[in-house]
Amino acid sequence: MTLRYEKLTGAALKAVIADLAKLRIAVFRDWPYLYEGSVDYEATYLARYSDTPGALVVGAYDRGALVGASTATPLASEVEAFRTPFAEHGYDARRVFYFGESILLPAYRGRGAGHAFFDHREAHARSLGGYAYTAFCAVVRGEDDPRRPAHYRPLDAFWRGRGYQPVLGMQARFSWTEIGEDAESEKPMQFWIRALN
Repeated sequence: MTLRYEKLTGAALKAVIADLAKLRIAVFRDWPYLYEGSVDYEATYLARYSDTPGALVVGAYDRGALVGASTATPLASEVEAFRTPFAEHGYDARRVFYFGESILLPAYRGRGAGHAFFDHREAHARSLGGYAYTAFCAVVRGEDDPRRPAHYRPLDAFWRGRGYQPVLGMQARFSWTEIGEDAESEKPMQFWIRALN
């Protein structure tokens, strides 16, 4: 199957926020995020991408159905919890373009969407000008966590193949409610970065 990719900004993004919210909840419910999400929270979270200059959502479509998406925004527009680790490691937030999540329904994985998401976001960062780095973060989970599925394959090798490296000691803590939790709890998030050249 061939996926069609579309850059979603402004009004085009607002039109698909409900679909994006449901997609995020469905994908992030699985390992390693185990996210117990709500449509209302997701709609609020996603709306900021339509209101932030330079922000981008790349939608992946199969015959008109949204089956995946990937987000990106200037780091300077991100919340302080994400900006602070960069400042502490000597990075100017104005020079970093930050990649949020990439989500894709399981049936479409392993067909090149991951590379397409990175290609579109990196090209977008270059087109804006002024950015020296692209970066993202990923939740840190123990390899011996009993909830880890036997078939789970970490994405570290894929990210390294794209030129990204984890920055030693550069982490943030972000809270969400996991499946089975009564309230939000903090999780460590490791930052990965590459020079945009």
